[in-house]
Amino acid sequence: MRHSRQYYLRRLHRYLGVTIGVQFLLWTAGGLYFSWSDMDEIHGDHQRLPAPLLAPDTAVWVSPSRVIAHLRATGERPDSILSLRLVPVLDAVCWQITYIDQDARQRRPRKTRLADAKTGVLRPALSKEEAIEVASRQFIGRPAIASARYLEAVPPDHEYRENPLPAWAVTFGHPSKTTVYVAAELGTVEKFRNEKWRIFDWFWMLHVMDYESRDHIGNWLLRILSILGLLTICSGFTLFIASSPLFQRWIGKF
Repeated sequence: MRHSRQYYLRRLHRYLGVTIGVQFLLWTAGGLYFSWSDMDEIHGDHQRLPAPLLAPDTAVWVSPSRVIAHLRATGERPDSILSLRLVPVLDAVCWQITYIDQDARQRRPRKTRLADAKTGVLRPALSKEEAIEVASRQFIGRPAIASARYLEAVPPDHEYRENPLPAWAVTFGHPSKTTVYVAAELGTVEKFRNEKWRIFDWFWMLHVMDYESRDHIGNWLLRILSILGLLTICSGFTLFIASSPLFQRWIGKF
């Protein structure tokens, strides 16, 4: 039996709809969550105190050249300075210097060290107790500490992905289940991660269809589903037009 073009168009539209219908549902659900969420709460800004400001008395701060001299005295060989800034670390002010090490044998040529801004003497990376104190001072209310973990590496889909390592993950005993990530070598709070952010991140993963790193919006799976979605919409419009009485009367004239 010979079928009409509408028959094949209906079948194409139906199978395309079944193929991407679930993803359309996930895109819509994610879009609803995104649009109804307060981004300040997602980022944890409502729980975060601003970092302390530095006093303008620069006379007590040594020159960065003294910090570099201390670096060389420990065997480091800074080749290029990537950044140099003053940061408050607990009750002290430190030079935070990020540089490229000349030694090609180093596994991590990019390094960051802290040095006392008054003496230029290098200080070690933050200990567990120091990291907890840094995190607590920027968390509003100072709730109890649930745990503190030292991270040297994280998987591609981790909530602290693509941020400075090593870091301390300080989790608070708070209803939001917030974890504050403190970069051990930088001496600073880098990220707040709470339950709302984790839901947001899960929906974002489904939205961009990147199930490994969760952030790559140019992956082929998303491209293919987007093209199929466009074809589904086009086939639906085409089917609507082709089945309308007006179109049938018009096409009957030829």
